[in-house]
Amino acid sequence: MPAPDLLCIDIGNTHVHFAARRGGVFDPITEIPTATLDAPDGALARLFSPGLPVAFCSVVPAATERLRALAAARGVDAWQLTHDQNLGLPVDYPRPAEIGQDRLANAAGARELLGPAPAVVIDLGTAVTFDIITTAGGYEGGVIAPGPALVTRYLHERTAQLPLVTDLMTPVTTTIGKSTVEAIRIGAVLGFVGLIQGLLDGVLAELAARGEPAPAIITSGGASAVIQGRLRQPIRDVPDLTLRGLAAAWALNRPRQE
Repeated sequence: MPAPDLLCIDIGNTHVHFAARRGGVFDPITEIPTATLDAPDGALARLFSPGLPVAFCSVVPAATERLRALAAARGVDAWQLTHDQNLGLPVDYPRPAEIGQDRLANAAGARELLGPAPAVVIDLGTAVTFDIITTAGGYEGGVIAPGPALVTRYLHERTAQLPLVTDLMTPVTTTIGKSTVEAIRIGAVLGFVGLIQGLLDGVLAELAARGEPAPAIITSGGASAVIQGRLRQPIRDVPDLTLRGLAAAWALNRPRQE
């Protein structure tokens, strides 16, 4: 097995996802709670090595500082993907500093995967993001919506008697719930699919009205399993899209960092 040549880290609100790359192929992705990312003997800390480059993106400023401290303690200079880095495609957005770094990585990943072809990237995690990449404008922005786990948590926290439902992966086979838990699962899963379908239909209609060619639709993120096989359009699921985008952007920007 070849030695790792890059460690890519995606810091999210709830979890951190990371994997080492070996010979152009990523190891299986590891997921840990964001709260534990800098545990001295944790899974992430054990991968840090002075000879292994690190590329990361983060949507949690406090966690960013903790990662930098961990990297410094291991003698590693971690490179962060920000809006002013080269993504391999133009960014048509009034205030690019507002774009989540994971969304920038997804755009870079889609460009690395598809070349100049247009794409709609749907990243389904704690929050759901749609990122639109066109032939005319490059990265143009997108949509932000709640993920299914936020929906069930909000119901639990804002009502007196509804339980917290965490099982969103068991297939839903009916639209008539016979228990409170089943009713919540139906609402969260099938309602979530409807939300994604409605947003996707709107995006595709707007692009078509502008004369844009039909984009590829790429999904990623832990909640992508909820919509698999349920949308009208064909989709391609790429679980490591964010890490692939980090690696692609790191390669484009590395000369400026050395």
